[in-house]
Amino acid sequence: MATRIKEKYLAEAVPALQQKFGYKNVMEIPRLEKVIINMGLGDCKDNAKALEVAVSELTQIAGQKPLVTKAKKSVANFKLRQGMNVGAKVTLRGARMEEFIDKLVNIALPRVRDFRGVSGKAFDGRGNYALGIKEQLIFPEIDYDKVEKIRGMEMIFVTTAKTDEEAKELLRLLGMPFAQ
Repeated sequence: MATRIKEKYLAEAVPALQQKFGYKNVMEIPRLEKVIINMGLGDCKDNAKALEVAVSELTQIAGQKPLVTKAKKSVANFKLRQGMNVGAKVTLRGARMEEFIDKLVNIALPRVRDFRGVSGKAFDGRGNYALGIKEQLIFPEIDYDKVEKIRGMEMIFVTTAKTDEEAKELLRLLGMPFAQ
């Protein structure tokens, strides 16, 4: 069972990219490799309950249990010790990634207040795109009444594209609403 994003990629994106960039081989055509969702939880370092709630919210959004990241170094100014829980991240691949992108593009992003599109400048030079979201409430799985604290998250879209231009075109064809 192919997802909508997969069907869109095969039917629309592949021919359009091949025509625009003149790929000779089908394997040259850029594709999405993975999506990494990261949530910084520095404020939860001494509150295990808040960390648990944030992890469960991220689990609902991604459909996969996140990995709790720990501090690598101690930083006295932040009252942070090595090994403390400071974040949660989840890496999505395959069908879960496609479903997440479909949900993000068609449901979550249109729910953002005063939404005019995502920035087209957040590429890293190697064909990967970073997107930051200020609140987790835009996702339909999150119950507004049960939210204790509004948290943001970063998403990294890793593609096999060689240049930013190719990656931007790929994401645009998959429905990412870039601002003009």
